[in-house]
Amino acid sequence: MYERKIPILNCGLDLVAEILYGKWKIRLLYFINEGYKRPSELQRRIPEASHRVLFMQLKELEEHGLVTKVIYPEVPPRVEYGLTELAQSLMPVLQQLGQWGDAHQDQLLQQIMKRYEQPS
Repeated sequence: MYERKIPILNCGLDLVAEILYGKWKIRLLYFINEGYKRPSELQRRIPEASHRVLFMQLKELEEHGLVTKVIYPEVPPRVEYGLTELAQSLMPVLQQLGQWGDAHQDQLLQQIMKRYEQPS
């Protein structure tokens, strides 16, 4: 039977990596911060991600205290996500990372593309 290993969290970077590890989590936080709150809106903003994966990552963000989920008692039920105070305090850091990526875009793309080039 599979047992999940408890991660070794020695420093703040380990904690951040544990919380934000996931291909779409940073983008989900960014889009929720931009005002896209419903699952269908988030799916439209990240069409390359499957519905299942987005749902799982939203659930993990909720479990880690970065996202709140509100289910409205309507027919059909309406769900909206919002950022917690903790996640809002993270947004300036993520925006700085985005600016760094923009400033070094050419170099970063060049390094990423090397990975996909076929050896001669």
